[in-house]
Amino acid sequence: MATLRELKGRIGSVASSEKITGAMKMISSAKMHKAEGVLRRLIPFKDCVRTIIASLLSSDAPVSSPLAQPRRIVRKVALVVLGSDDGLCGAYNVNIFKGVLETIAALRAEYGSDIEIEIIPVGKKMAKAFARISDPKVSVSIPQQLNSKSEGDDVKAFSMELENAFLDGRYDKVTVIYMHYHSAGRQRYTADDYLPVAVADIADGSAAGRPCLFEPDASAIFAAALPMYLLSRMQSAFAENRASEQAARVMAMQSANDNAQKLLEQLQLEYNKLRQAGITTELLDIVGGQARD
Repeated sequence: MATLRELKGRIGSVASSEKITGAMKMISSAKMHKAEGVLRRLIPFKDCVRTIIASLLSSDAPVSSPLAQPRRIVRKVALVVLGSDDGLCGAYNVNIFKGVLETIAALRAEYGSDIEIEIIPVGKKMAKAFARISDPKVSVSIPQQLNSKSEGDDVKAFSMELENAFLDGRYDKVTVIYMHYHSAGRQRYTADDYLPVAVADIADGSAAGRPCLFEPDASAIFAAALPMYLLSRMQSAFAENRASEQAARVMAMQSANDNAQKLLEQLQLEYNKLRQAGITTELLDIVGGQARD
């Protein structure tokens, strides 16, 4: 049975842990709101580029791009998997890892078991998880100078690298996998087909019938706008990954904080009972000593 001193020490330790998890929750919450702000700022740019491409597609001008040409035979697929560099975010990375395994199974069911898959993990936790895969048809390529917190020029360079690899024929298809951010309490696994670009999804009729003049010409504008559209999607995926990671960390810290609070209440109750028992024993000793006198 624990002594009063031992219980007091455990209570102090749990109380300290509760303060730490509370502080980590506040920090993660602030980072999550920052990532939400980045997402909101990306929406106007993404919508603008999408509208331009939709206008081009709805016009009579012939437009095409090798980035939008699907391959007749798909032999190699690149899976860009966005995860986290840090831990303490619950089952966030585990859920992504399980989802990737399901995506690989779906690709093999669609294109055959001989399809080659190259996984490009972004984030130390993802790189560590996929390092254990021993499938001869699955390779892992860790990008340099890129992590889950990357933005700006690093993301742009990575997007261009994927485009060049697709144009050179190294990949027949590129899919970006991340956790889509719905809210602080809800994130959804998403496998987004990045290349080739599905122009049918862009030409949704939102710009149909809108009179436009294209200068210098529709084909040149389409060729310039499509990489911008791809960049906006990659930037959005990175921002959603950061927001989802911090949201998962907020939930994990909240759960840890709640568990610490429950344990603290149990220890405090046990401490009070043991202290009360000690006081009762001392009183009985005093009363018994007076009776003997």
